[in-house]
Amino acid sequence: MRIDVLERGESIDPQGGPTLRSAVYGSTEDDPDPHFLGWADEVDADELFESGRAWGLSVRRVARPAQARR
Repeated sequence: MRIDVLERGESIDPQGGPTLRSAVYGSTEDDPDPHFLGWADEVDADELFESGRAWGLSVRRVARPAQARR
């Protein structure tokens, strides 16, 4: 039963739940509203800021899209 699974601390999601990944968000000249700039391990947030190409940067833990979890 579902309650038994939860009591044992097991996941009820057959794939183990969403995979979280660090994403960089910020503003750019083309789009001043904060938006997704790239994955933290693929873009250099410091370089984006120092170059002036992006500002108001933040790193957020977001669920990786389902097709990218494989």
